[in-house]
Amino acid sequence: MTARPIAAVEFTAWRAGQRSAIAGLALLSVVCLLAVFGPAMAPGPWVISGDVLVPPSAAHPLGTDDLGRDVRTGILLGARVSLLIGVIAASLASTVGLAIGGIAGMRGGVVDEVLMRIAEVFQAMPRLFLILVVVTVYGSGLWLVAILVGATYWPSSARLVRSQVMMVRTADFVTAARALGCGSARVLLRHVLPSAVGPLAVHAAFQAGGAILVEAGRSFLGVGDSSMVSWGGMLSEAHHFMRDAWWIGVFPGLAITLTVLAWSLLADGLTPRRS
Repeated sequence: MTARPIAAVEFTAWRAGQRSAIAGLALLSVVCLLAVFGPAMAPGPWVISGDVLVPPSAAHPLGTDDLGRDVRTGILLGARVSLLIGVIAASLASTVGLAIGGIAGMRGGVVDEVLMRIAEVFQAMPRLFLILVVVTVYGSGLWLVAILVGATYWPSSARLVRSQVMMVRTADFVTAARALGCGSARVLLRHVLPSAVGPLAVHAAFQAGGAILVEAGRSFLGVGDSSMVSWGGMLSEAHHFMRDAWWIGVFPGLAITLTVLAWSLLADGLTPRRS
């Protein structure tokens, strides 16, 4: 029995990652295309037909709900809401986390302690409960929800960046940059933070999927924006009819599952593989 060469093991791991990334990117591309061009191919979200609780057919490929609204139209319009909240929340969390984690890891000492204690306070907050309270008081606009989700996600991003910065801040190339007269800000921006971008991108992809689940959860609980169609809201309206009209809830649930799976596959594919 002979051991496989290290190069062969690494190549196999690399191919597995490539397949995951391609599958995730393909799924996300389909969702994005449907979100951008889908509404033009479907009637308005509030168009009510005389066909109530009609199963999937030629006229309504995904059926209709209890008010006669086309389920396919709701799926297409809900894709916009889910993608926007996922991307905005993950981008906000990554930006704040990159700044705070970079400063904490580079400065260390009291600055690091203070910033990490602040991060712990935000991380200890019950995410969904906080969102429910705020949207109940201030409204449930898309941007507000996305900012709230991002505000509860940034601590984990900051900790990830901090750990990466602390690993490389004493590296030879950083010492050489300081010896050449580079200031702390330049060293951080040009030489240290780039090492954290890769892991942060993987983390952001996972966070985007998590943000979609949070949005679906708050809409399912009935505190979503009533002026916008969301997959969670469709699930909330469908749970009364799951026995007699399964299609009302199955298709929105499948859309959430596939979109979150796409983000997870993309994140898994971006994760570095080592033997």
